[in-house]
Amino acid sequence: MTEAVVKYESRNRIAILTLNRPQALNAMDEELVQELLACWKRFNASDDLCAVVHAAGDRAFCAGLDMRANPKEYWRALPGIGIEVAKPIVSAVFGHCIGAGYVLTQASDLCVASETTQFAYPEAQIGYSGGMIVGVMGRVPHKVAMEFMLVGERFSGQRAYEIGMVNRVVAPGRELDEAMRYARILADSAPMVVRTLKAFAWEMTPRSAPELAALARMPLTEIETSEDRLEGQVAFREKRKPVFRGK
Repeated sequence: MTEAVVKYESRNRIAILTLNRPQALNAMDEELVQELLACWKRFNASDDLCAVVHAAGDRAFCAGLDMRANPKEYWRALPGIGIEVAKPIVSAVFGHCIGAGYVLTQASDLCVASETTQFAYPEAQIGYSGGMIVGVMGRVPHKVAMEFMLVGERFSGQRAYEIGMVNRVVAPGRELDEAMRYARILADSAPMVVRTLKAFAWEMTPRSAPELAALARMPLTEIETSEDRLEGQVAFREKRKPVFRGK
């Protein structure tokens, strides 16, 4: 049986989402994007109170988009952009954290990085951009954000900590334990307060043009893939009144 490319484990009301394409440095292809989106939906519907995002292997948290199998709309798997996630999310990163991998950590509420972590955003150097990186402008100082977006050079976990990209830097192999420590505190806190403060914080976070476009696109995408849309098409062909179910 083939293993899921995103694993979901519930541990004492903490969801652990593990990117599971280590042979491809956990790069995002269409399958990973769709499974990650499905995991966020599962998390939303679950009794789990906090999520931790980690990755399999020891070389990379996520090497960005899989350029040999580029997903159509990877932003759909980004919490707060492609899907609303009211509960808190903690990323536990190590090794290469590149492009879309960094954007995934940016969409998290907290981030713990191993000393091995190397953040990079090389889109200007490879001639491609999805635009989601621009959200970094509202999260770190201007000159640093411009350097990260345009120059493409790697930021160590320590530098990322010093400029506010991550909350903690820990010894190699300790990032998941520290992320789980944060998650345990959040899971044991008052859920209504945590959700409300997260919602207020997101309202205060500046949104870039690509993020706003994705947010507008999100409900339209849901309609495009809905059962109601299919029912409308079938009813039209069969010349009958459609029976919509709001799904």
